Amino acid sequence: MQYVSTRGSAPALDFEGVTLAGLASDGGLYVPAEWPRFSAAEIRAMRGRPYWEIAVTVMRPFIGDSLTEDELTAICREVYGEAFHHAAVTPLVQLDERNWLLELFHGPTLAFKDIALQLLGRLFETFLERRDQRLTIVGATSGDTGSAAIHAVAGRKRSEIFMLHPKGRVSDVQRRQMTTVRAPNVHNLAIEGSFDDAQAHVKRMFTDPEVTSVLDLGAVNSINWARLMAQVVYYFASALQFGGPDRTVAYAVPTGNFGDVFAGYVAAKMGLPIERLIVATNVNDILHRALTSGDYSAGGVTPTITPSMDIQVSSNFERLLFDCGGRDGAALAEQMRGFEASRAMQLTNAQATGAAALFASHSADQVATARALQHAYQRAKQIIDPHTAVGLAAAQALADGIAADVPVVTLATAHPAKFPDAVERAIGVRPSLPARVGDLFGREESYVELAGDYAATRDFVLGHAGQA
Repeated sequence: MQYVSTRGSAPALDFEGVTLAGLASDGGLYVPAEWPRFSAAEIRAMRGRPYWEIAVTVMRPFIGDSLTEDELTAICREVYGEAFHHAAVTPLVQLDERNWLLELFHGPTLAFKDIALQLLGRLFETFLERRDQRLTIVGATSGDTGSAAIHAVAGRKRSEIFMLHPKGRVSDVQRRQMTTVRAPNVHNLAIEGSFDDAQAHVKRMFTDPEVTSVLDLGAVNSINWARLMAQVVYYFASALQFGGPDRTVAYAVPTGNFGDVFAGYVAAKMGLPIERLIVATNVNDILHRALTSGDYSAGGVTPTITPSMDIQVSSNFERLLFDCGGRDGAALAEQMRGFEASRAMQLTNAQATGAAALFASHSADQVATARALQHAYQRAKQIIDPHTAVGLAAAQALADGIAADVPVVTLATAHPAKFPDAVERAIGVRPSLPARVGDLFGREESYVELAGDYAATRDFVLGHAGQA
């Protein structure tokens, strides 16, 4: 399997190459040169198998010769057999006659990011050992990616991580899950500004010769293809529970950087029958506007009770635009240059039409989010987090457009205890942290505060990399 950049001029790489590279050298994102596809019979053959076996089957075509069958099997058995606190890894929970939750928060940091990042940490170590290299990981987080990435690589010999988060714009639990990890290869940076500012610093670093001439950089954000690949698995695992591929399923996905919902698109391209992918946004609704009117124009970021979705620039949307726009890297590069200069662009007819074939979208404000929290608790005694509530609100709002016999699965992306204040305000119940992380607020924090300009971030990374 070879991978190409969405902007057309970076060299094609194999799976090992794209895993270690993260962002392409031309500023684009890597995607498979072609989509592998399963037959209906091959999908049926996955029924009844444990999660790790489904993971091996789904990911095998993307990995090619970069791992042997035995190596991939050993990694998946270790990650999905040991790191998660539920035997099903991603269990389904029924809310009512047609609505379900797919719980993705049974990993070590209580968020869906663990499912991909626990795998990515093992892949990094495997490939770096093979090459006898070290990797400097630079990432940005709006909340959950940071802690999941840190827990995946803390203490590992061949990688160190610099994780940026917007100061004061993540929950106390999210921050502490990053800043209380004490390992010499972990650096937490709180920067002034928004997640978009932090993400822009990270992307710029990957194309800055002053950095890349000194450090081998790696990415853990969902710009890294290996993360998206791992997320494809739970679409297959959940659809099989409903009788897939002989029955279609619709998914409502709380969406910020577009990686989680794009994984659903990949599953559909691989042959999994998906009725609809609902992109659920909060009031930071650039994706909703893009999918309904073609207007992909970034504004200011409005802080909300769903901080992981307080985003105006969704990096992975570029992958969809590339695939729906005829895979013309040169044309997309020009389109993205225009967007980066003006922070506004209009989708082409091909991009808009291609997206509309599978995607719908809805924007939920904080009142609608609170109502969805209340609905889940009152109807099914399920306590959900605010991001999941945005997904549920979107599922309910768009239900009339989906056939009544199609189950609608909302991705439950985080444990409610990560956002206790918002949950308590909505339903009057304060969720508790699971026992395995119950001492979080007794641990000592460690992080560095930086100004919001790129130079401050770059200089800190250059000044501290390689000291672990």
